[in-house]
Amino acid sequence: MTRLGLRARVTAAFAVGALLLALAMALFSYDLTRRSLLDERERTAVRAAYYDAAVVRSGLDTEDPDVVAVLRALDTGSTRRPLLHLPDGWYARTADIGAGAVPVELQRMVAAGQPGVQRIRVDGQPTLLVGVPLSAGVGYYELTSLREVEATFQVVGLALTAVAIMVAGAGAALGWYATRHSVRPLTAVADAAERIAAGDFATRLDPTTDPDLTRLSSSFNHMVDQLVRRIERDRRFAADVSHELRSPLQTLAAAASVLTRRAGHQDERTATAAGLVVDEVARFQRLVDDLIQLARTEQPAHREPVEVAALARAACRSRSLPEHLVEVVGDAPTQWHVDRRRVEQTLLNLLENAVRYGGGPVGVRLSLRDGGVGVIDVDDDGPGVPEGDREAIFDRFVRGRAAHARAGTDGTGLGLALVAQHAAAHGGHATVLDRDRGARFRVELPGARG
Repeated sequence: MTRLGLRARVTAAFAVGALLLALAMALFSYDLTRRSLLDERERTAVRAAYYDAAVVRSGLDTEDPDVVAVLRALDTGSTRRPLLHLPDGWYARTADIGAGAVPVELQRMVAAGQPGVQRIRVDGQPTLLVGVPLSAGVGYYELTSLREVEATFQVVGLALTAVAIMVAGAGAALGWYATRHSVRPLTAVADAAERIAAGDFATRLDPTTDPDLTRLSSSFNHMVDQLVRRIERDRRFAADVSHELRSPLQTLAAAASVLTRRAGHQDERTATAAGLVVDEVARFQRLVDDLIQLARTEQPAHREPVEVAALARAACRSRSLPEHLVEVVGDAPTQWHVDRRRVEQTLLNLLENAVRYGGGPVGVRLSLRDGGVGVIDVDDDGPGVPEGDREAIFDRFVRGRAAHARAGTDGTGLGLALVAQHAAAHGGHATVLDRDRGARFRVELPGARG
């Protein structure tokens, strides 16, 4: 199960907190409102019952009273129903209520001369029953309907529930708004880190953005400064060492060429040793040249309009390859906004890699994707690249299995690393894809449309 992010967790916490608070307030308000309404209705019903009981007592004090007429003379409205208990039985204005509506305990209280109030249900409806003793063996009961009060409770409950939901939603919105502003400095740090990873080492955080995050900003900027100084120091070291090695290498190359020219005057063992020296000196020279190129890749890309198709054909000619290998996909424009030196080096290295380890290139395809991303594909006719090696071969001094199998130790292990560095300088990347036969090396260069 995917874990929620910081913003989602804080928003959920705000929402849950607001909901719990709203529910607590709603329950308290509902209970207070319910008690108040019931108490008020009970006081009103008791007063009305005592008044009606006095009227009934006056009517019963006459000679030969008509009990039903006395009950009908009461002004009880539609919400109150009288019920009279005499020694000879129960009397009511209608036949829909009788002794069964009065609980036995309340009957005993009234018979003992004590008034009582009890909430009951009659025909499923909430009712307030008031019992008033009139004389020995005579009790007056009045049933007051609480249907309107119950309906009021339902309305109040629905209103409070709606308010709780709205408060929870407002809490979630507040949490989202608060986290959006509180997480903004972290977003700025993440954006800055992405730009630095893409090669923009001039990126820094503004220490005055948030006073509470001044230490984070200053520490981040100090880390970047230290990182840039270390990278620059390593780059200068590699460049200085490479340049310093050029002079002795040139001397060794000149001496090796002399040995090569005099190979006919040497015995077989000496000629073999001289050939090994010449090969290693040549490989050493290529390694130094690649290190110099690698040191230059740390610099930002210098973009300019470049005819990439013409550049690709020139690269093919320099490697003695046919120009018809270059193919422009569709009607894509061939003028890209890229760094000429980097793209030229990329094409040369990919072609060299295909010649050395891939059985030779079979196609160089140039295309433009949506968003202005330039794509260079170089297909070879080799054994392909195993899936486990497809990322490692772009690291420095790493050579694939085909290099070991086909070319021994002739390569420097920096050609594809340079390709990856040149792509990264443009904000892109280099990958290896599957083909029916061989491999496809792809370089993506964002912003090529200009």
